[in-house]
Amino acid sequence: MKLPIITERLILRKITPDDLEDMFLLDSNPDVVKYVGIQPLTKKEQSLTMIENIINQYQNNGTGRLAVIEKETNRFIGWSGIKLLTEEVNGFKNVYELGYRFLPEFWGKGYATESALASLDLGFNQLNADKIYAYADVDNDSSNHILTKLGFENKGTFLDKGDNCYWYELEKNNRK
Repeated sequence: MKLPIITERLILRKITPDDLEDMFLLDSNPDVVKYVGIQPLTKKEQSLTMIENIINQYQNNGTGRLAVIEKETNRFIGWSGIKLLTEEVNGFKNVYELGYRFLPEFWGKGYATESALASLDLGFNQLNADKIYAYADVDNDSSNHILTKLGFENKGTFLDKGDNCYWYELEKNNRK
């Protein structure tokens, strides 16, 4: 991965152990994790384990979620990026998947879309993916809107950790 990725308002860079406080702030917020199939984290050690897993993804898979930094404030506002699904989700394994998660005060500003576009560019142009997948809880209207706006095609529903989710696919040749 050629990093950092710089967009109009954001910087996407590798997540490091220095992001522990911010990652915990993100994943301990019930509103943030409402639709992602996990309970809010209660211990920073849980966030450190997540960070270590992400770092392992960089080393083992050549990609993983990236810290999203707001240029104007230099503040960590969430993460976005492409990861390789090494465990089966909806019958798919060893495919690239787009994901993102932001602190609530940064919702509705277009940051998810902006970072997702940069992440898709990385996936298609640096990782040479032909298809990228994504999924979101059927009740997560914002995420479903973003994925549709990005050009993802809804391929139907499936159960993930007991939650009903939409499964999306975007082909390199069908990008908007």
